[in-house]
Amino acid sequence: MIAAHGRYPLTRKCLSHLARQTMDHRVILVDNNSPDETVQCTRTDFPNVQVIALPQNLPFGKATNLGATSGSGDIIVILNNDVECQPDFLEHLTEPFLASPTVGSAAGLIVRPDGMVDSFGLTADATLACFPRHQGLPPSTVLRSGLVAFAPAGAAAAYRRSAWDDLGGLDERFPAYMEDFELGLRLQAAGWSCAFVDSAIAVHVGSATFGRNSTRQRWSGGFGRGYVLRRYGLTKGRLALRSVGTEAIVMVADAVLSRDLAAARGRWAGWSAAAGLSGRQMPPPQVVDHSVGFLQSIDFRLRGRSA
Repeated sequence: MIAAHGRYPLTRKCLSHLARQTMDHRVILVDNNSPDETVQCTRTDFPNVQVIALPQNLPFGKATNLGATSGSGDIIVILNNDVECQPDFLEHLTEPFLASPTVGSAAGLIVRPDGMVDSFGLTADATLACFPRHQGLPPSTVLRSGLVAFAPAGAAAAYRRSAWDDLGGLDERFPAYMEDFELGLRLQAAGWSCAFVDSAIAVHVGSATFGRNSTRQRWSGGFGRGYVLRRYGLTKGRLALRSVGTEAIVMVADAVLSRDLAAARGRWAGWSAAAGLSGRQMPPPQVVDHSVGFLQSIDFRLRGRSA
């Protein structure tokens, strides 16, 4: 399932790679009110792809949930339109679901065009700040590291449909960014495991829609962070000081580097969106990478800067 907003040349490459997969599958493209000819071109170039044309641009979570609901397979795979999968990607990514009934999600090894790691699952520090931990490093580093991770990154992720349906899929309050991370938290809290498949390899261009470290990207990442902080009660109890201190430092640094308040405004919007909602269950302790301390967390956050 792919949600796309314009940039048809990227979508065409993504669909071309999917057409060469070694296992049978069904492709659903949710066109999120693209400003170009994505709908018409997809229907002409890829007649076997089911196209859902939305009359307005929806948040990523809403568009993705709609596409997932339109499918019927036991496994849901979501891809960004700027992801190019190796021919055996789907075959390898889906194998863990057949091997164990407790696997609720699976993450492949997603690399950048330069061959460095984009993500091999997501990890979190004690305050539930999200990190693609080995981003920018050689794949060999990831495979030797004993990575602490618990969820796939939404650029290329697989989910057991029964687990997805039980939890209601992605939280549609997120405008973009961190909804994949938050679903991973809920899956872990519900007892589902995540598999990490280094033989499932895909290339991710990255931030092709919003632009890396753009104002919109940093606002959306800030929204997700503010929402998670409030929904998971991270500004209360023993984690309050570290949570608030980290956010203050990251927001000030981002404002200085970017010369705007997009990340701070996003956090306030996310915090406000969580008002009045019931708190969510914290995930089990093994989800957290306890080796990420206060200073390292700030370093990771500022290097990513989208959250």
